[in-house]
This record gives sequence, C-alpha cells and structure tokens, in this order.
Amino acid sequence: WLAAFARDGVDRWIDATVLPPLSPAISQEVVDRNGVLLRAYTVEDGRWRLGVDGGQVDPFFIALLVDYEDKRFFQHHGVDPVALLRAVGQAVWNGQVVSGGSTLTMQVARLLEGSGTGRVAGKVRQIRLAFALERHLTKDQILQLYLLLAPYGGNVEGVRAASLTYFAKEPRRLTVAEAALLVALPQSPETRRPDRSARAQVACNLVLDRARRDGLIDADQAIAAEGE
Repeated sequence: WLAAFARDGVDRWIDATVLPPLSPAISQEVVDRNGVLLRAYTVEDGRWRLGVDGGQVDPFFIALLVDYEDKRFFQHHGVDPVALLRAVGQAVWNGQVVSGGSTLTMQVARLLEGSGTGRVAGKVRQIRLAFALERHLTKDQILQLYLLLAPYGGNVEGVRAASLTYFAKEPRRLTVAEAALLVALPQSPETRRPDRSARAQVACNLVLDRARRDGLIDADQAIAAEGE
C-alpha cells in the first residue's frame, strides 16, 4: 500500500509539471527554387537555430549520439536509473563528478528551460520535466528537440546550424569524424570549439573510441577518422 501510494504521488507530481514552450523559434531561411539554403537569419536572441528533423540528419550521427550519450534512450521513460546510480557511485569513489548520468531527455529539459546542471534543485527539476516530456512527446519528437537546441559554441545551436558553420554542408551525409565531432561538442561547446581549441580533437577521439568498442565502426574506420 505504501508503494502504491508513493507511485500515485509521483504520478500526480509529474502530471502537475508546467511544461516550457515546446516549439522554440527557428531562423528564417531564404532558399532557391531547388530548396538550397541561400541565407539564414538569427532568431530574436541572436542565435543561429535552423529548423531540422531526423530525416535531414545522417542516420550514423543519430546512432553515434545515442550510443555515446544515452544507450537506453529508446527504453527508459526519461530517466535512466542505471546511469544515475553509476554517476553517483563514481562521484563517491572519485570524490568528484566523473559523469553526469543525464539522459538525452534530461538534456532536452535543461535546454528548453535554459537551466544549469550543477545544483541539486536544478537536477530534480530536470528529472521531473524529463518524465513529463516522455508523457507528452514521442521519442522522435524529443530527439528532434535535441537536434534543434544542442549548443555548439558561440551563438550556434542545433546540429544543422553546426554542420553548416563548421563543415559548410548540410548534415545529411557526414564523415565518421564529422559525426563524432558533432556528438562531442555539446558536452562542452565553448572549450571544444574546433575553431578555437585543440580539445576538439581529444573529445572527438573519445567518441570514436566508444564507437569502435561498441561495434559502430571498425578499427580502420577509427584510425582514418582520427587522422581526418
């Protein structure tokens, strides 16, 4: 009875969550008759945030993103208890935060609200909002919000704006190295910007190592991508 009462209380707590706007402003675009982008304008806050959906992004990038950031994204309901317990255990063992344990849904919650990552109250709010988002949106819709809002340094937001900024190409077809860089950047967009820091290469190689270990790429592909 206590467990059922607690479960019902959590359900009411989640259902009472006030959701932030789920349709962020996107940049206005000028395209030619074939749909090729000629010019884009920043949104009101001065950010480049180009509209994008999953069909406009290389499937390998999506696979790499889920593998590196949130392996159980399509199985959990917003929060991955295994990842959270691992993060807590690593923090206790090492005396400092080693990994955050945030799921992609929790990251979307943070990005929608523009909240920080360090404070306990902020993390609890992200958990609550992540559960609520999973009840209102499909996994594909949550992933699309991440693709639109992920920070890539400066005033660049979203994978499409980042691909055009750093590679001068749409993200439909990315090399292994390009995909790995776009996965790594949002974790620390200012310190890993490839136009400013050599840390971009280190972060990219971490993603490639994980992809090789998990069988997304083979050793030859990893070596070639690290040298690109």
